Amino acid sequence: MNTRSVPTSPAFGKFNRIVLFLMLCFLAVSTNAQTPTHYEPTVESLNQHPLPQWYADAKLGIFVHWGLYSVPGWAPLVHPEHDFTAPDYIKNNPYAEWYLNVMRIDGSPTQAYHREHYGADYDYYNFAPTFDQEIKKWNPDAWAKTFRDAGAKYVVLTTKHHDGFTLWPSSTPNPKLPADRQHATRDIVGDLTKAVNGEGLRMGLYYSGGYDWTFVPGPIRTAADYQSVKPQSEAYGKYADAQFRELIERYHPAVLWNDIDYPKSGHPLELMAEYYNTVPDGVVDDRFGVKHSDFKSPEYQVMKTISPTKWEECRGLGRSFGYNRAEGEAETIAPDELIYLLVDIVSKNGNLLLDVGPEADGTIPPVQMSRLQALGAWLKQNGEAIYGTRPWKTAEGETAEGIHLRFTQKDSAVYATLLGKPKTDTITLKSLSPKAGTQIYVLGNAKSLVWSQQGADTRITIPPDLQGQYAYVLKIAGPLSLAATNPGGSELRQR
Repeated sequence: MNTRSVPTSPAFGKFNRIVLFLMLCFLAVSTNAQTPTHYEPTVESLNQHPLPQWYADAKLGIFVHWGLYSVPGWAPLVHPEHDFTAPDYIKNNPYAEWYLNVMRIDGSPTQAYHREHYGADYDYYNFAPTFDQEIKKWNPDAWAKTFRDAGAKYVVLTTKHHDGFTLWPSSTPNPKLPADRQHATRDIVGDLTKAVNGEGLRMGLYYSGGYDWTFVPGPIRTAADYQSVKPQSEAYGKYADAQFRELIERYHPAVLWNDIDYPKSGHPLELMAEYYNTVPDGVVDDRFGVKHSDFKSPEYQVMKTISPTKWEECRGLGRSFGYNRAEGEAETIAPDELIYLLVDIVSKNGNLLLDVGPEADGTIPPVQMSRLQALGAWLKQNGEAIYGTRPWKTAEGETAEGIHLRFTQKDSAVYATLLGKPKTDTITLKSLSPKAGTQIYVLGNAKSLVWSQQGADTRITIPPDLQGQYAYVLKIAGPLSLAATNPGGSELRQR
C-alpha cells in the first residue's frame, strides 16, 4: 500500500514539539511522584524519612514482654517511681524481665527467690522447655482481639530480650547457647503478626541490640556495668545485624524498636535504610545510638509541655514490663490514672506504648485485663478526642471549679477533656473564648450544651446524665481563642 506524507507548516511542527515536551514533563513528574524514596545508610538520607500518618494518628500501642523470664515471673515490689539512679536499684530491680541479671547478684531478693523455688544451681535457660510447653496453650487471635478492644492501633512484641532467647526460629545460630535453648519452638513473632494484622492493627517488633547476656554475661552490679556489659565484638555485631535483617525480611514490622544502644561493630544505619526501603511507612525508635529516629522513647516519664517532635511513652501497667506474679491491684495503675495518662500524653504530641506482661502460657493477668477493658470502654466513647488529633495551642488548663483539663484538636474542633467528673451543674473554662454560634457537646451525647461568655471565661451547663467514667470530653465545634498560653518546651518529668 502506498503512503502519502501530510504536509505540515512550521507552526504546526512547533506546536507538536510543545505538546510532546509537555507530555514528557508530565510523565517525568508522574513517575517521580509514584517512585518511593530510596534511602541510603546515612543520617542525612534517613532524616528525609517522614513520620507516617498512621503512627501520628494511632496514639495507643500495646507493648508485650514475654519470654523465659515469664516462667519464674517475679521481682521485688520496690522503686514504684522508677528512680533508676538510686544506689540500690540494680540489686532490687522491679523489672521481672531482668530476672537473669538480678538472680546472680549476691544478697538480692531475686536471688533468694530463685534459690527457694528452683535451687541455687538451677540454670536460667532450663526455663526453656517449660516455656515451650506452656506456649502451646497460647491463642494469638485472643490477644489480638483483646488489644483491638482496648483501643490500640499497633502492637510491639519483644522478639529478643537481654537474655538472648528469641521468640522466632532464627536461622542465625547463637554460638553461646545449646541448640534447644536458643529460641522458642513456636514462631511466636509470626503467629502474633498474622493475628494482629488480621484485626486491622499494625505489628511492631522490639529487639535488644545493646545487651545480650549470652555474649557478655555480666551481671550488671553497678552503674558502671551498664556500659561495660554491652557486647562490642565483631561476632556480636554480625549476629545482631543478621537477626535484625531476618525480622525485617520475614515479618515487615511497622515499628522497629531497638533497646539499650547498638553494638559499634554493627551497622544500624544500613539496617535502617534497608528497613525503610522494605517498609516505607515504618518507624524506628531513638535507642540505636545514632543521630536518627522517628520518635523519642522515654520510659515511665511524661512531658511537662508540648513536645515539638513526636514521642512515645513506654511503661508497664504495673511496675514491671515482664510478668511479676507479686504485683496486684496496689502495684497496677488505677483505671482513672491510666486514662488521664493517655489523655495527657496525646495532648503533648505523644503516643502511649502500654505494656502487658503475660504469664508463661500467654494468660494476661486479670488485673491487667481489667485495665485494658476500662481503657477500651473509655476510648469507644471518647476516641474522637484522641485518634488523629494534634496538640492545640496549649496542652493543659483548669476549670474555675478545679478540674484539670487537657486539650487536643482535629479539623475545626477543639477537645477539652475534663480529668474528673464535675460535681456542679455548670463548669467554667478559664481564659477560653468560643466564637458566637459555636456548638459545644459532651462526647457520648448528641445534644449541644448551653454556654455563655463570662468575661474571658466560658460557662457551660453540664447535663445531669453524663455518660461514661473517669474523664469527660467537651467538643468545641468552632473557633476557640486562648487568653493566656502556657510556655512551650519538651521537658520530661518522672511518673
